[in-house]
Amino acid sequence: MNAQVLSDQVLLNNYLSGDRNAISSLIERHNRRVRDYINMLVKNHDLAEDIAQEAFIKAVRVIDEGRYTDNGKFLSWILRIAHNLVIDHFRAQRQNKTVSETDVGYDVLGTLRFAEHTIEDALVSEQIERDVRALVELLPEEQREVVMMRYFAGLSFKDIAEQTNVSINTALGRMRYALINLRRMIKEKKLILS
Repeated sequence: MNAQVLSDQVLLNNYLSGDRNAISSLIERHNRRVRDYINMLVKNHDLAEDIAQEAFIKAVRVIDEGRYTDNGKFLSWILRIAHNLVIDHFRAQRQNKTVSETDVGYDVLGTLRFAEHTIEDALVSEQIERDVRALVELLPEEQREVVMMRYFAGLSFKDIAEQTNVSINTALGRMRYALINLRRMIKEKKLILS
């Protein structure tokens, strides 16, 4: 039987039975989708390649250790691993340096930049971004994750729901509470974001 028509589950079973080529077929089958998903988040082809490779290495390690439970959703599982690695990347990057608005192509409000700014505008924008990022860090984990995925990774609420394994309504609710909490913190700290 051709490896292309074998299901993910069959390929996993073949791999666990000693067929080392089966895992290669499984990785080839999903590599582009995983890499494209990561690239959509990080907007850097080389970085996406590195994270995709890391995701597959991690997946194979989990499978080899017998910790993978096959529920017929290998692609969802590998995308979740990739998603978590992207979040880890952004966290590490935040600890080393903040991601600038130009890195992600959006300003604080999520709109594309269209005009040149003066040095003063740039300084004010950088301060606003730092203030907003500091406030986002104070949000509960679920709310922070939705804000990061929506505004900094540009994901739709449907994609956010799929990647966090919740309903769209739950993702929307988390965003709503995040915005309420951000507004409250802005008011409490008397920040001016304009």
